[in-house]
Amino acid sequence: MAQNFDSQIERFKKGFPWLNIVAPAVPGNGIEVLDQSGIEAARKYYHNADIKGKCKFVPASGAASRMFKDIFAGLECPNEQVAKLASQIKSFAFYDPSIFDGKDAARMLLTDEGLGYGSKPKGVLKFHRYPDGECRTALAEHLVEGQEYMRNDDGSVNIIFTISPEHRSLFESAMSEVLDRYEKKYNVRYNISFTYQDPETNTVAVDLENRPFLKEDGTVLRRPAGHGALIYNLNEVEDELVSIKNIDNVSNERYLPLTAAYKEVLMGRALMLRDRIFAYLRKIDENPSPALYDEIEAFLASDLCVNLPSSCDREKAIRNKLNRPIRVCGMVRNTGEPGGGPFIVAASDGSTSLQILEGAQIDKNNPDAVGALKASTHFNPVDLVCCLRDYKGNKFNLIDFVDEETGFISEKSYQGRVLKALELPGLWNGSMSDWNTLFVEVPVETFNPVKVVLDLLREPHQ
Repeated sequence: MAQNFDSQIERFKKGFPWLNIVAPAVPGNGIEVLDQSGIEAARKYYHNADIKGKCKFVPASGAASRMFKDIFAGLECPNEQVAKLASQIKSFAFYDPSIFDGKDAARMLLTDEGLGYGSKPKGVLKFHRYPDGECRTALAEHLVEGQEYMRNDDGSVNIIFTISPEHRSLFESAMSEVLDRYEKKYNVRYNISFTYQDPETNTVAVDLENRPFLKEDGTVLRRPAGHGALIYNLNEVEDELVSIKNIDNVSNERYLPLTAAYKEVLMGRALMLRDRIFAYLRKIDENPSPALYDEIEAFLASDLCVNLPSSCDREKAIRNKLNRPIRVCGMVRNTGEPGGGPFIVAASDGSTSLQILEGAQIDKNNPDAVGALKASTHFNPVDLVCCLRDYKGNKFNLIDFVDEETGFISEKSYQGRVLKALELPGLWNGSMSDWNTLFVEVPVETFNPVKVVLDLLREPHQ
């Protein structure tokens, strides 16, 4: 769990070390770009592979307050975003004439006078309207996606949503509206579960002088420690193959064939990597040799950009590098969207690996780091597939593979007062730092996040 009080205060004071970037991951050096035959081979491999259970894991915690930040601001001082919302209100799936016609669109959207969306989580908000009149929430779209590419052999689909306890009734209500209908429509059986970010992972907040931030009652403010806390939730998953995608990254169902195809590509490549690594580990068990170690070391360098520590026990280091959880991450061409990026990073022992870095982890005063950032061609859409069991069929303890030196310190506010917040190593950043990682290019059309409400006016959501 999160470090103790004194350790957290000390972390604010000393900060986190900058990561040593060797180079950006680019096509041909860290990012795999598949041709049509490679795409078809990966999808076929997925459909024929032996998998000990699979599930879809959807980070969906928190209210959608950031989605409506500009609209909230416009309640007091009208702005361009509020004007656009009002002028195009009928284009949104949540439009209801009995609520919006002749009234203040922003107020009806955000407050309990209308829909009350300002205090609800993204998962239960209506994202898309279809010609037959159906309006789907983000949660509903994940159900539709799941049945398309995540079915188990018995026809079931396992989906885990990470939510806040106070929102459970909203999620259950949204689920009950569609579950029976979708099970009949798609001939599927859903196994849906909700999991909470453990309050024990909350971290202390400090003021700008690194002193504990006190609430009105004199107690120290503790905050959820970011999506990195979800590594504990992921660690409870029993299934071997897990697909991770954020709650707001869904699109109109007409995009589903492309979305599903590339999800199958990622899963196929993950399983191909799994089976190659498993085969190497079994060979090491049965008949180790210098020639085998040469082959494995070449594979690690060429396929995973992994170089061994400069000084190490070669056999032990190779086994250690192989016997880890696996993640295959989709990467899209950089078109200016916000998000972390793929890089080749060197550790303190001289070894290298593929990592996803956020901007806060890159030293803007280091010309080499800035140069690597500028040369980066892709960014992380949070579209990844994980293999969570070892070559003997045992579950990995994912907490063993977290790099505690890769957290974040960010600036937030509490009731108008500025504070500094401590975030645990991000779920797809430092929490998976010591995993075996492969980056695969996917089309930008598979990435359609709704970060602000006006994003719902984009073509993939209409």
